Amino acid sequence: MPSLFRRNKSDVATPEVEEVTPVESRPKGYTPSKKELGQVTPKRVTTGRRVGAETAAPANRREQVKQMRERQRQERAEATAGMKAGDERYLLARDRGPERALVRDIIDSRRTVGTYFFGGALIVLIGSTVQIPAVQLASNVLWLLLAIGVVIDSVLITRKVKRLVKERFPKTTTRIGSLQIYGVMRGLTFRRMRVPKPRVELGQAV
Repeated sequence: MPSLFRRNKSDVATPEVEEVTPVESRPKGYTPSKKELGQVTPKRVTTGRRVGAETAAPANRREQVKQMRERQRQERAEATAGMKAGDERYLLARDRGPERALVRDIIDSRRTVGTYFFGGALIVLIGSTVQIPAVQLASNVLWLLLAIGVVIDSVLITRKVKRLVKERFPKTTTRIGSLQIYGVMRGLTFRRMRVPKPRVELGQAV
């Protein structure tokens, strides 16, 4: 009669033993793989971009640079034309404002001695190199007359600028002295080289 307290070997469940690689058999510095650690490697998401594909061909880049340069050239030409025409959007800070526009009209409506100053200075320079006493004397006299004429003309310009600016813009915050210097410097420039271009004719009332 079998014992009540004994069990057969078949009645006892044999636990499964996982096969483990002995640590001693692994080489030094061995790193277990994700599979051995029970981890799953995530799949790489493809974006559809080809490896090594270029974003733009060299010919396209050259065309873009060419178009950019052409656009910049057109913008510069537009800015130059606007500056000469007196458009406030393209004027320099020294030329902006209704007061300076009035000063330009004052200068452009009259003849100034300053426009002849540089031409006279060139004649004086040439005459001073001639080894003739009479020519050298005439050159010195011309130089003196030009200098006196520029000084007198500048005084007249400053007085007229001060008077008209105070009449037209009594509440202006712009310094009169800067406007007077602005007018004198414009008066020393040849009429055809003035920027912005004159918008009034010689002798026209301002």
